[in-house]
Amino acid sequence: MPVELVETKLQGALPVHLVGRDGLEAAGLAPSAIAWAKANGFSGDAGRTLAVPGENGALAGALFGIGDGEGALGLGALSKALPEGDWHFASAPAEPELAAIALALGGYVFTRYGKKPGKALRFDVPAGVDAARVRRIADGVFLARDLVNTPTSDMGPDDLEKAVRTLAAAHKAEVSVIKGDELLARNFPMIHAVGRASSGAPRLIDMIWGQPGAPKVTLVGKGVCFDTGGLDIKPSSGMLLMKKDMGGAANVLGLASMIMAAGLNVRLRVLIPAVENSIAGNAFRPGDVLVSRKGITVEIGNTDAEGRLVLGDALALADDEEPQLLVDMATLTGAARVALGPDLPPFYTGDEALASDLAAASLAVEDPLWRMPLWRPYDAKLSSKIADINNVTTDGFAGSITAALFLKRFVEKTAGWAHFDIFAWNPADRPHGPAGGEAQGIRALERIISTRFG
Repeated sequence: MPVELVETKLQGALPVHLVGRDGLEAAGLAPSAIAWAKANGFSGDAGRTLAVPGENGALAGALFGIGDGEGALGLGALSKALPEGDWHFASAPAEPELAAIALALGGYVFTRYGKKPGKALRFDVPAGVDAARVRRIADGVFLARDLVNTPTSDMGPDDLEKAVRTLAAAHKAEVSVIKGDELLARNFPMIHAVGRASSGAPRLIDMIWGQPGAPKVTLVGKGVCFDTGGLDIKPSSGMLLMKKDMGGAANVLGLASMIMAAGLNVRLRVLIPAVENSIAGNAFRPGDVLVSRKGITVEIGNTDAEGRLVLGDALALADDEEPQLLVDMATLTGAARVALGPDLPPFYTGDEALASDLAAASLAVEDPLWRMPLWRPYDAKLSSKIADINNVTTDGFAGSITAALFLKRFVEKTAGWAHFDIFAWNPADRPHGPAGGEAQGIRALERIISTRFG
């Protein structure tokens, strides 16, 4: 972790003073520091950092603008802005744990292909903050970011399976894999159909951890390692970010890392249908009808709506166990981005208590989420003249909602189900994370799972 969080007080650590907008006089600063800030036009605007010299010209500390209190995650900017060395907050932040998480997340750098690590900073965690918990959360976020940032040349279905096995080995979890034509023999026909045209065999990765009698929590992640669109091929511009189409899998693995590292009292199951939606003579076609694991027949209206197909088979398997909590995460629709943009993922659930908990946790940990409706009248848009259901609608309206309604057909027994339509990507640098792969929703889910089952 580029920013080292330290629980023992660092001798000689320099102070960071948090300053609200036009709040220099209220920040407890020395008159010389106030004069220096005014001379440099610093008035506490959110996100601005100003180094403060001492009497001999040496660095004496820093000021950081928190504006009108826009959010604790903004403190992640300190990980990039502060000079290397040891630091502490001069006074406790309003949200001490979130401040520590922000510092950790803001120091992330993806170094696999040669980019240099970030600055070497050590920071005293605020009083009362559990540094081990902060590290668990940061490690889970970093795992998700690393997996999404890795190009498909190094993150195909084989590589994604290896990543799951590495995580499982670290926590003594069990992994089984159903691969290639065995998917047909074991009744996962839609996963097979979507991935069979790739040189990397399609597979269903199944990881289990925890005591058998503990409450069951199941996470399902879309693992489309690259999406050409299939025979309904995407334009070149539409493929540029398709290495991130396994962002759902990356995020559930990040969440699983947090859960296992905390030793929560759950029987955790992670299901990842890992495929590459490629083009070859044996690719599935528009107009084909697939018989799903659940027996629902699906007419293919568009081969570029493949994620819901592989998730359908995986969710049907998960639903058989009726877990107390079933979560699926997927980079599923562009419609979700049109509706809410890249930073605010929609979620869907019919469980009112879960919806309320998600809304509260989202605000508490600054992990944005927004509930969208499972609007039943739109279910008819998925009708087919020859099969039980089509995988797309004909009018193009409400694409994220109708995708969620498609998935809902494969979850009949489990009451506590939620679907997250995530982007898994920062289009631009943010204080708590650079442009690139991002974890979305999993810190809020960690809060709920640790509260319910901790």
